[in-house]
Amino acid sequence: MKTLSNTGFALLGAALVAISYGLARFAFGLFVPPIRDELEMTASVIGVIGALPLISFVLAMLVAPFSADRLGARNTAVLSGLFGVGGLVLISQATGPLTLGAGVFACGICTGLMMPALTAAMQVVVDRSMHGRVSSIMNAGTSVGVVVAVPTILFLTGAWRLAYVSFAVLAAIGVIAAWTFIPAVSRVIPSNAAPPEPISARQWWRLSRLSLFAFAMGFISAAYWIFAPDLAVNLGALSSGETGWLWLAVGIAGLGGAAVSDLADHNNPAITHALMLVMMAASLALLAASPDQILIAGFSALVFGLSYMSLTGLYLMTGIRLLPGRLSMGPVLPFLACALGQAAGSPVVGLLVEEFGYADAFSIFCVFGILVAIVSPFYPSYLEDESEQGEGETGLQAAYDNQLTDAGGEPLGNDAETAQTP
Repeated sequence: MKTLSNTGFALLGAALVAISYGLARFAFGLFVPPIRDELEMTASVIGVIGALPLISFVLAMLVAPFSADRLGARNTAVLSGLFGVGGLVLISQATGPLTLGAGVFACGICTGLMMPALTAAMQVVVDRSMHGRVSSIMNAGTSVGVVVAVPTILFLTGAWRLAYVSFAVLAAIGVIAAWTFIPAVSRVIPSNAAPPEPISARQWWRLSRLSLFAFAMGFISAAYWIFAPDLAVNLGALSSGETGWLWLAVGIAGLGGAAVSDLADHNNPAITHALMLVMMAASLALLAASPDQILIAGFSALVFGLSYMSLTGLYLMTGIRLLPGRLSMGPVLPFLACALGQAAGSPVVGLLVEEFGYADAFSIFCVFGILVAIVSPFYPSYLEDESEQGEGETGLQAAYDNQLTDAGGEPLGNDAETAQTP
């Protein structure tokens, strides 16, 4: 394995997230119009299929921490990439709902395994003081993946199968990169490691509130991720190729989410949360009101991309702050909740589209977004004693400090570096 700097690891993580989140998961909505036409599927069927990768994402994330512990970060990342390659190939060869569903389900497993593998590796490679910022940069990789998907819909209009074959090739390159650069991370805990302190009731209460907000945001965002291009095609009379500009706007604006979530992390998370949710609701309303105006539709995509990536980055860093010693759990819970919200929202918006039409369905989700924004003052604050956490340690010492004890039961502190990995 080749050693990476903090910046190098952040960029590698962003690239792997771009493949696993951007291409394997969120690019699907971009190709819904041509897939739907060729395979002759209804909006409700598309809604159910759109929920499958979110369900498999949740299932994968439940086992991902165990996988990272037992298989190691490198093997888990490689396994994630292999699921991505297989899923993308299946989608490219889909002949109906079953094969298409199997492909997107496998892509969801790829997505669910990747971030826990990266956070496990981050404990060894990255300075503790940089964990939040590096996580935010990696999270912004989703936007990069979405941007990469755009040229395929712009220049390969109707050739969605070829597009997914190209995505599979990129995923295969990601597998090689993961094997080369991701550290294995020892699965052996030092013999003198004390068990981590139990999570307090106060922490559980704040994590529960964080997860509820993440679920609600995921529910709201499902409308845009799955049906925004379809709405623009059916109500706005835009071509499938022109909808690519929407995803380009989502991806470009989403890159700013890393900066916004980092600023919110050090200032007022609750206010930022409310503002970003209002922006997301506005993006739904703008697209529903003017789907035939490419400039307004593009602006709605910019607003959606910035708000979505800012919120996911904020949830990620809040989870790290609330459970600073449990990187395999703190960031996982809000991501699970967000995915569950998207899995619940996808079929609901599909049914609403069939019952009331695209405009009314998006308007209903817009109202729900505003209601959630109103209760954002209940967004969890950070623990008062988090500033007492050590700064700047790296490697296994950063992973195990405050857990290692000497023969007398006292913390080893800086002497923890005597614990070596096999």
